[in-house]
Amino acid sequence: MNETSEKTGKGAARKRVLSGIQPTGEVHLGNYLGALRQWVHMQDRYECFYSIVDLHAILGEDEPASLPARTLDMAISVLAVGVDPERCTLFVQSDVPEHVELAWLFNTVAPVGDLERMTQYKDKSKRYDSIPVGLLNYPVLQAADILIYRADAVPVGDDQRQHLELTRDIARKWNARYGEYFPEPDAIIPEVGRIKGLDGETKMSKSLGNTVSILADEDGVWESVRRAVTDPQRVRRDDPGRPEVCNVFSLHKLVTDASLISDIEEQCKAGTRGCVDCKRIFADSLVREFAPFRERAEHLRAHPEEVRGVLEAGADRAHEVARETLGEARARMGIKWRSTL
Repeated sequence: MNETSEKTGKGAARKRVLSGIQPTGEVHLGNYLGALRQWVHMQDRYECFYSIVDLHAILGEDEPASLPARTLDMAISVLAVGVDPERCTLFVQSDVPEHVELAWLFNTVAPVGDLERMTQYKDKSKRYDSIPVGLLNYPVLQAADILIYRADAVPVGDDQRQHLELTRDIARKWNARYGEYFPEPDAIIPEVGRIKGLDGETKMSKSLGNTVSILADEDGVWESVRRAVTDPQRVRRDDPGRPEVCNVFSLHKLVTDASLISDIEEQCKAGTRGCVDCKRIFADSLVREFAPFRERAEHLRAHPEEVRGVLEAGADRAHEVARETLGEARARMGIKWRSTL
């Protein structure tokens, strides 16, 4: 797989990027550091299509009645962190039905064996007594999400690289049969790696309670951060610490002012700053980072019609591109019967 740095030269032609996020409601720190902060940075470097992927979300066990509210909450969070509809296309996946039709067309070339080898399929299928075909087909819809916009690149973490490689393989197989049309999108590797939760072990997850909501107030931030796991071998406040194994220190490097990092590291090693003090600095950094997000989210919650307007305009733009792609794919596959009668 080709891999692309997040940084693109100013003189380079803008490539098209597709990225999606499931509508889980409010965004947490892991979503922000792992995806949304990158979405904001990419807006001026790429032609960006950002999707709230509600069709993928219905494979979950959440109540269907809550999906519209979760979708709106996710849109509010995405806009609050700085995703700008004037500089990108933000839309809800189900508002562009071409995704689903292209996924069905891709089913004609996607090998079942490859789908069964997907790590996420093998892991998640263990939860079911009767495995839904949607779980197997999940990566085919992901391929359609990307290729309906003929995206040049996709930001991916470690857990999505296998799915992107399948997307590239589907594009190759389809092109071999119907002629070169779909690109084989490159991976954009984020500058941050896998982000551990505040428990220091598992991936950040709202359901596991090991993260922080980006819209939490000062008290809410501290309530989450105070429970964070630090160096397990440091018992007393004046014990020398090991910042290289402390998860809180690794998170400091992602959000705390760079000018403070050396001091935090040195005082930790010397035992002159305790873990609680270190957590306080981290919590303060989050509060400062999140402050403008809370302000924007408050405005958007009071004006939901603005959010719906953004999503509708984004869906119109996405539909325009998707319709052209699907029309070409249908024609190459012989699905143009009206013009032959």
